[in-house]
Amino acid sequence: METRTIHTPGAEIVYDVADAEAGEGGHPPLVMIGQPMDASGFRALASYLPDRVVVTYDPRGLGRSTRSDGEVTNTPTTQAEDVHAVIEALGAGPVDLFASSGGAVTALALVTAHPGDVRTLVAHEPPLPGVLPDAEAAERGLDAVHAAYDANGFGAGMAAFVMMTSWRGEFTDDYFALPAPDPAMFGMPTADDGDRTDPLLSQRSVAITDYRPDIAALKAAPTRIVVAVGEESDGVFTGRTSTALAGLLGTSPVVFPSHHGGFAAEDSGYPGKPREFAARLRDVLDGS
Repeated sequence: METRTIHTPGAEIVYDVADAEAGEGGHPPLVMIGQPMDASGFRALASYLPDRVVVTYDPRGLGRSTRSDGEVTNTPTTQAEDVHAVIEALGAGPVDLFASSGGAVTALALVTAHPGDVRTLVAHEPPLPGVLPDAEAAERGLDAVHAAYDANGFGAGMAAFVMMTSWRGEFTDDYFALPAPDPAMFGMPTADDGDRTDPLLSQRSVAITDYRPDIAALKAAPTRIVVAVGEESDGVFTGRTSTALAGLLGTSPVVFPSHHGGFAAEDSGYPGKPREFAARLRDVLDGS
């Protein structure tokens, strides 16, 4: 693996290039992006794709990538320009792109702005409440997560996040009538450490969930867009947003193993099925 650095406006972006161990087989590079996570989150998945050149990166302000723009907000359109710069630096486009969670939102912004960058995009569970039929209620639910974090810190915010993202179906009055969850029930800290910079729970990532995809531009792009959803995500927030987005694009979501983090290592804190996930990803990229 080779670690490289490029400078983009307001940031220094660090990315890794892992050469194919079993021959490239004519495949374009496979770029993997997430948010709010850095390149380390894709190590297990990449290890099961030895036949491909795999490129992972740290978004600006996360991991090894620094920012000098004076901002703390994670904005999909800005991050899309960083990913575009990485793809240009590779000099081997168009690439295949696997993008998960907030990274999938960035990927949609990338295809909109630079449609020639990506051959196939696999957009895995983008958190886009605006595409849901109950968009206003979903956004209210997210606001409640941010409010819990702002008021009582990480444990309270994460407990509210788990409650929201595990709720099945539309966000009805029954959901909003639930009491605030006890962080201890989820094994989370009950004490407030005073920090309010968490990239998931703070207002720093609101621009991601506020993003509205340009459906017309995405349909017009030469990129093949596959919306992916975990088999365990049926009916929950990001499973529903994936289904809704696919419908707007005139397609159906493709089911992948496991959950929202289904590519995570088996021994991680949120274990997935990376071997099975990689096999499914390879099939999708190959068009089967």
